[in-house]
Amino acid sequence: MKKIFQGKEMELGVSKLASMLKEANKTVILTGAGMDTESNIPDFRSKNGWWRQIDPRLVASTNSLYNDYSTFHEFYLLRIKLLEGIMPHRGHYVLADLEKAGLLESIITQNVAGLHTLAGNKNVYELHGNIRSIRCDKCGEGAKIEDFFAGKDCRACGQRALRPNVVLFGEALPPKVWEAALADIESCDLLLVIGTSLEVYPVNQLPLWTRGKTVLINNEDRGAGYSFDLKIIGRAGEVLGNLSKALASL
Repeated sequence: MKKIFQGKEMELGVSKLASMLKEANKTVILTGAGMDTESNIPDFRSKNGWWRQIDPRLVASTNSLYNDYSTFHEFYLLRIKLLEGIMPHRGHYVLADLEKAGLLESIITQNVAGLHTLAGNKNVYELHGNIRSIRCDKCGEGAKIEDFFAGKDCRACGQRALRPNVVLFGEALPPKVWEAALADIESCDLLLVIGTSLEVYPVNQLPLWTRGKTVLINNEDRGAGYSFDLKIIGRAGEVLGNLSKALASL
């Protein structure tokens, strides 16, 4: 049975996916950077990704936070400002509609821009945190994003340690979020993997832990080491837009 659909055959693959969604009792979605690129957010790990020009291990790390705060602050100031005016694209809203229709249990995302929540999804596990949220690294107190922009000290403890609430290189994923996401992965009967390179550990292990059917939606054919039941090669927004139409016709 054919498992990879792209180009002119995409419509057939989307039709198969629509049927799978209707038949599933519990669907979970895992998203990566490719889900957000159509909202004009840079993709870090594609062949033209931003990480090719900036080494994240030097700036998006605990070492930079503790030992070179000015560089750390400048880097994240730029990243946050790049999000000004950024909004969810059509694909994000399709996923929100799936949740409202009872066809989607949860979204597990590696992305930090918060676009799934902005689009209307309620059950979102942000494995790498949310860059729009600020806290003090020393005392853990939440802070205003304006204070981070201005380079101010923490209002609670007085330390110069304000940071985005994201997972840095050198830090573990938040355990409660990880455990909840893993529980949904293990119990779902359909997992959609959208826009991820499947290169980052331990998130790249999640598709291996589900007992359900698995589907890859990605602009490039990835996942050579995974046994996906279906692959649809194309842009997330286009594929999900077509999926919405296919579901409406069932």
